[in-house]
Amino acid sequence: MSKTIIILLVIGVLGFVLLKNLPAGKQSQNNFQEPQQTDIPAVSTIATGLEVPWALAFLPFDSAQDEPDMLVTERKGTVRLIKDGKLQENPVAKISVKQAGESGLHGIAVDPAFNKNNLIYLYYTYSDSGNQTLNRVSQFKYGKQNLSDEKIIVDKIPGAIFHDGGRIKFGPDGFLYVTTGDALDPSRSQDKNSLAGKILRVVNGNVEVYSYGHRNPQGITWDQKGNLWETEHGNSATDEVNLIIQGKNYGWPVVKGDEKTLNMESPKIHSGSETWAPAGAAFLNESIYFGGLRGQALFQFNPETNQLKEYFKGEFGRIRDVVVGPDNMLYITTSNRDGRGNSSSDDDKIIKVNPLKL
Repeated sequence: MSKTIIILLVIGVLGFVLLKNLPAGKQSQNNFQEPQQTDIPAVSTIATGLEVPWALAFLPFDSAQDEPDMLVTERKGTVRLIKDGKLQENPVAKISVKQAGESGLHGIAVDPAFNKNNLIYLYYTYSDSGNQTLNRVSQFKYGKQNLSDEKIIVDKIPGAIFHDGGRIKFGPDGFLYVTTGDALDPSRSQDKNSLAGKILRVVNGNVEVYSYGHRNPQGITWDQKGNLWETEHGNSATDEVNLIIQGKNYGWPVVKGDEKTLNMESPKIHSGSETWAPAGAAFLNESIYFGGLRGQALFQFNPETNQLKEYFKGEFGRIRDVVVGPDNMLYITTSNRDGRGNSSSDDDKIIKVNPLKL
């Protein structure tokens, strides 16, 4: 056997050993990973004809699929399924909600152990027997493209025609986090005995006040270090992006913007005299991406550089939710049929954005 052939065989064996022992975090986790990302368009429309899609959540991904399946809530009370890249005609569920102004069906979350328990969580507005407006978080069983067996997890969150919060997500600790608005009563935000104006955490069935002093938080996400970030609507201006620390007070209604006082946290960035009306938030590639409703843009905030960028200004109208898919693409929803936007004939939409091409 020649020396050349022996050398080639040695190189081949070494290459195989190195590839086999590559750390799991460096290997492709599914068939969406790079370099295929560079071939994905900058923007593509996933679904049209939705009515105020409030939140998106992805079902566990099967590598044999061409597209990840997702559930989307419409504020009027329906849960829709996008399967194999197509919006299914029949709703997965029709939830009886109190829909007026900003109230209705809001957040959705998929249980981290979904493959074993098939559990889905929803946040929605309802009326009690005295016609009082309230919000709750409920757990449902998902099967055969249907939700059933409702179990209430968090109940009697103060609600109103405006400022209902509504984002729910599981954190890296495996617990469910819930954002609630002040329900038009700012004093509730400083009251630790009230569930309004808070970020809540559900731990083994117990509801904790994780942070307080919030006006109307509609976005939460975690960075690569496990830090919790939140987007919050200000009072006509000074919208905020906050780094959330457990037990801290974020100031509403005592302080806003650059105002400071003892034992109250200041935002990492705020909109000043402008209005973003920030909604859903997602962390990807060292940045926080969040939707702007009145701001009508996709915003990118880098906490390390404190730099803020905006994309698609006015192009898609009001942007509500922003989610990172299992393909590392950004998925956004428009909210042009909520009575505050200018809707086109095919609104509202779900749009996939390739972050590598922003």
